[in-house]
Amino acid sequence: MLVPVRSVFQLLVEDIVVEVVRKPVRQVRLSVRAPHGQLRVTVPLRTTEATIREVVLRKQAWIRHHQTAMLQRPPVPELRYETGETHYYQGQAWRLCVLEQVGRPHVRLAPAEATLYLVVPVGATSAQRAQVLARWRRTQLQAQVPGLLAKWEPVVGAQAADWGIKQMRTRWGTCSIRARRIWLSLELSQWPLSCLEYVLVHELTHLHERLHSKRFWALVGQAMPNWQTPHLHLKHGSLAALA
Repeated sequence: MLVPVRSVFQLLVEDIVVEVVRKPVRQVRLSVRAPHGQLRVTVPLRTTEATIREVVLRKQAWIRHHQTAMLQRPPVPELRYETGETHYYQGQAWRLCVLEQVGRPHVRLAPAEATLYLVVPVGATSAQRAQVLARWRRTQLQAQVPGLLAKWEPVVGAQAADWGIKQMRTRWGTCSIRARRIWLSLELSQWPLSCLEYVLVHELTHLHERLHSKRFWALVGQAMPNWQTPHLHLKHGSLAALA
């Protein structure tokens, strides 16, 4: 019998609505998703409904804690990519100035003015402006990461075989232990450099220890003694408070 490569369905466990994703993974993973605290449980393909319910009930306190914390966060203003908006880069607030002109779209920072210039073709839509800024953010991260890996891999004592950047809504980074590949969230470009360094150290440490065990956090602390500050910024902080 053929097994579907991926399936998505919902369960109600007590009063918790669960989005279940069955896909070719090796272990169960829970995530509380922004902005409304939706619970997603990703499970191996042959995981039974009874097992999923058991996991959710066992993790109920953790789930409710994270859902409550997420709902208490101040709402993030919707960006329209118009002049006058506040955008963040490396933990600093920048006033956006959109310039419509002929030529190659690009982004330019003017530190003396605390202004981020977004140069786009005449008539560019909000989505097109967002794409230009996202490409610029990706390019900045791609330029930064090799040097940071060269700095932190010897400290952690682990080396990534590959790394990449992608849009992630619920995680700052992931690590494929088998492939020794690290993925970083594009959103990290908005946060202070210390946050990017912390996520790199965190994911490199997973090459030593798969789980978030006592040993894992001890290894993180050994490599980066001040890890808790950026960890808490990313977990509970806001860019507006840091800028």
